[in-house]
Amino acid sequence: MSEAPAWAYERPEVRPHDPRWTARAKAESDHLADLLAPWLVDGIEHIGSTAIPGLAAKPIIDLMASVTDLDTVVEQARERLAAEGWSYVPPELDQRPWRRFFVKPDPSQQHRVAHLHVIPAGHQRWTDQIRFRDALRNNPDQARQYEALKRQLAKTSDHDREAYTEGKAAFVASVLKPL
Repeated sequence: MSEAPAWAYERPEVRPHDPRWTARAKAESDHLADLLAPWLVDGIEHIGSTAIPGLAAKPIIDLMASVTDLDTVVEQARERLAAEGWSYVPPELDQRPWRRFFVKPDPSQQHRVAHLHVIPAGHQRWTDQIRFRDALRNNPDQARQYEALKRQLAKTSDHDREAYTEGKAAFVASVLKPL
């Protein structure tokens, strides 16, 4: 078995908001829409903290694609994505069976620059991701609370990206709870 790439264990680092994130996401999204056109249903959305104006974030663009069938996309588009620098993370490593996941590292292969979450059309996760993004866009107090949590977790989770992600779960659930 091959050794995991450096970006797999990159320490989460929260940086001040960079207005260029939106333009980078748009360019990457447009390109991915062309690559994934045969399978797209609801398009591609810019999600995650870099999609929230003014919010500090890890400098990784999170994109989410709604598709007809996860495994068909992996089987038929994986080589296209790899040619564009995307690395596939198999479900047994990702441990999120509801999606297929790709990471785009920088040219040094040391740092992640983008994530692609491929989600089946109609899945609740699609709706939840957009609801969470939009809630933080529309509620500056919640956005500030989330930023403070992310900064705290970045300090305490060291190189454990899963601990960083799990540490945000209760906050995300509180934002998504029904009124």
